[in-house]
Amino acid sequence: MTLSISSAFDGGNIRLLNIADTRIDLEIVKDNQSEFHQWFYFRLSGAAGKPVELRLTNCGDAAYPLGWQNYRACMSYDREEWRRVESDYADGVLTIRVTPALNSVWFAYFAPYTMERHHDLIAEVAAHPAVRHRSLGQTLDGQELDYLRIGEGPVQVWLYARQHPGETMAEYWIEGALEKLLDEADPVSRQLLDKASFHIVPNMNPDGSRRGHLRTNAAGVNLNREWHDPKPERSPEVLYVRDEMDRTGVDFAIDVHGDEAIPANFLAGFEGIPSWTEEQGALYRRFSNELVKRSPDFQTKRGYEVVKPGKANLSMSTAQVAERFGAVSMTLEMPFKDNDDLPDPEQGWSPDRSRLLARSCLDALHAIIEDLAIKALEKRR
Repeated sequence: MTLSISSAFDGGNIRLLNIADTRIDLEIVKDNQSEFHQWFYFRLSGAAGKPVELRLTNCGDAAYPLGWQNYRACMSYDREEWRRVESDYADGVLTIRVTPALNSVWFAYFAPYTMERHHDLIAEVAAHPAVRHRSLGQTLDGQELDYLRIGEGPVQVWLYARQHPGETMAEYWIEGALEKLLDEADPVSRQLLDKASFHIVPNMNPDGSRRGHLRTNAAGVNLNREWHDPKPERSPEVLYVRDEMDRTGVDFAIDVHGDEAIPANFLAGFEGIPSWTEEQGALYRRFSNELVKRSPDFQTKRGYEVVKPGKANLSMSTAQVAERFGAVSMTLEMPFKDNDDLPDPEQGWSPDRSRLLARSCLDALHAIIEDLAIKALEKRR
């Protein structure tokens, strides 16, 4: 059977360069109107029982070359269960070596979260009597930007994911958060929904997700550099969300992401904003410490350099939301590789672990919700 490569599907990304026997040369397609590239997702057909060598040849000038070191690609036969496979990186080329058991097999940078899966999630959750759903508006490609609201409490909590569409672990995290919040038997969730209103945007970048982008929307724009001045013709997704935040207010926010290079889960805060207060910072540190207690998958030793006072980048959501609303705001980063502190040789960091981390984050939020409620009341006086 002839070998073939395809990526003409939801979230797919690869370009075939050459097939020579069982060696296949490929390259990752850049985001539209952008130099960013790192996300790949493609199907290999006709390789059952054959030792195949898949060579991704343009990894050296990818967005984050350090992301390939000690990285192992994801492979699946059913697109539900994804396993890590032998991969090595040298001289700008990522080589995946595998002998597939079946003639149809998929490979991806991380377990994909397609727009079809997103629509299934929205259809299921929107039907729940506790959930209010609406579209905040349409994207440049004409897709809806889905928004969910759960709870009636005074603390305004925002959870949003996939500003960078290739960071698919972020929407798996949202799945886990929704599962916990809508579990009527969970006492933590019951108290959270009494104390807080949750505003949830599961996917802030539908266009980039469907197009198979790593980091940008349909116009080639990095949404997480638009929060200071979003424009409808350039970054409508940010404009819709920020406008809704202006209507609801924000007391606590998590912007969920994935990091290509650092093999750990960590938070990035808002230390450099002009209006920084110690009270705000203390609540952020308390949340981080509570999360350490609740999840062995979370740590505080590795992460980004803390921004110096007054040097925050207000074009990024975490800093803008903290400054604009006086919120306790943060970016949660999860690895594309694995959590080196608690490795899983079969799956690495995975959708299941992303969902479980979301549950731990809500448990940590519960631990500080009373103090957030007091702060929210003081802000509104």
